[in-house]
Amino acid sequence: MRKFKFRSVVALAQMKLSVKSAAIVLASSTLVSALLGLFRDRLLNSYYLGTYPTGIDAYTAAFTIPDFMFFILTSGALSVSFIPVFNQRLASGNKKSAWELSSSTINLLALLTLISSVLIMIFADPLIRYVVSPGLDESGMILAINMTRVIAINPFLFSIATVVTSIQQAVGRFVFYAFAPAIYNIGIIIGITWFTGGINLFGVQIFEGGIMGVALGVILGAVMQLIVALIGLFGLGMDYDFKIYWRNQGFRSILKLLPARSMDQGIDYVNGIVNTNLSSRMGAGAVRSFNQASALHQMPVNLIGVAISTAFFPKLTEELGKGDNKEFNETFRQALRTITWIALPVSVIAFFGRGYVTSFISNIGNNDSNGTIASILGTLCIAIFARSIFHIASRGFYAYQDTKTPFIVSIFAIGLTIGLSIWFYKLGLGVDGLGWAQSIGAMVEIVILLYILQKRSGRALLNQSYWRATFRMIFATAIAGCVAFSMTKFVPLMATDTSLVITIPKFLLISSVSFIAYLVASYFLNLKEAGPIFRYFKKILFRNVK
Repeated sequence: MRKFKFRSVVALAQMKLSVKSAAIVLASSTLVSALLGLFRDRLLNSYYLGTYPTGIDAYTAAFTIPDFMFFILTSGALSVSFIPVFNQRLASGNKKSAWELSSSTINLLALLTLISSVLIMIFADPLIRYVVSPGLDESGMILAINMTRVIAINPFLFSIATVVTSIQQAVGRFVFYAFAPAIYNIGIIIGITWFTGGINLFGVQIFEGGIMGVALGVILGAVMQLIVALIGLFGLGMDYDFKIYWRNQGFRSILKLLPARSMDQGIDYVNGIVNTNLSSRMGAGAVRSFNQASALHQMPVNLIGVAISTAFFPKLTEELGKGDNKEFNETFRQALRTITWIALPVSVIAFFGRGYVTSFISNIGNNDSNGTIASILGTLCIAIFARSIFHIASRGFYAYQDTKTPFIVSIFAIGLTIGLSIWFYKLGLGVDGLGWAQSIGAMVEIVILLYILQKRSGRALLNQSYWRATFRMIFATAIAGCVAFSMTKFVPLMATDTSLVITIPKFLLISSVSFIAYLVASYFLNLKEAGPIFRYFKKILFRNVK
């Protein structure tokens, strides 16, 4: 078999970032990607949400099945199953086995996702009509079917990129992994700004344009993201082979771990399919409105929960690999406290500033669409906190290479969420009901996960010090909430506030004053998380002048 080798220029250990540096890189890149995502959505909504809601609903629905196949086959399933096993091979000095494992994983997932992409193209019509969005009118239905067939190639491209970036995460190289999503958003922005006007080649129009051009931008973004991910392999000394090493013990270990996590991801995404199905029955624009509110609430989850837990995860697996449960408990507690300390005030500030945040993705004023998105976002603010915690709680199990327990808990939590969504829909709560169902289900899930982890540790994981600190954080958050509410009265959002030049400064003022109040309250409540920030500013303001 032909092999491709990326020769190493430095030892793998020399390329590892500290947990703090990794978290900063991940959070920074996530922020860049989030800002690009806001700009992308603002362009889309300004073009279509107010003028062509059926079209933008169809575009949103078109992602459902391709994303579902990617999540169930690759996404979280791979990152939490691959990294611990790959790390074990590198730690033992068995690089040959590690690269065989990498090649096998890339080849298997590429094959599976390529088959799934072809199947999506073939069965797009019945999937959209009867499963995803039966409430769309016929024109929206046809548009959604056609765009689904275009976007169907995404699982294949994403799967390769995900394995490649997982390799880089395992050795502590986070930069290319972190900025790949930003590149993806740039591709979509190109589709919105250029492809929607049509594509001309040597004076011949080969594509007429319209909202289908955005779908082409999605594919461009996926290709660009893959290229950036592949660049990140250089210098790692990887040997790639066009072969699946079925006898590789590490690969066999991943195959054993993948099904539970894959089903966990699939069950979770079934919830998204149900939401799209139900919201498609709630009038034109409802699918897009719920999708936008979900995306807005997911941004702080990615900035806080995903970034911090991803940075801590290699260290957690390393400590358990050494059999050091005491250090594992301490590291997990540190990560959980950090996420809790940040996520609590962010959730409260997001609730009071939801109208300002919604205006970031739409310049069409305080019309019905913006009001609906803001209302849904308000119901999802509890989920911001819960889902941020979920990422570190679930990784606590994955560090033990236990994917079954989170899967069982997810089945219960997602079942509860879906049941509540259907019940609230029948009660006539509209899209707000879908948001409340998400928040309730997310809270129940983290309570169960943390309870099981606590029992597994012999009640040594979440000690009295942790709970005392958590109660102080809640008190500080209440103070921040009162300040945020007062600030919204001081700098209100007006119906004419459609420009980012107006809305961003208002939101920054509200959030800054509220977070300063939270910092001060945290400092006087002796929360250690506030200490480094105060020391940093003290160093800047009162440093000695030589």
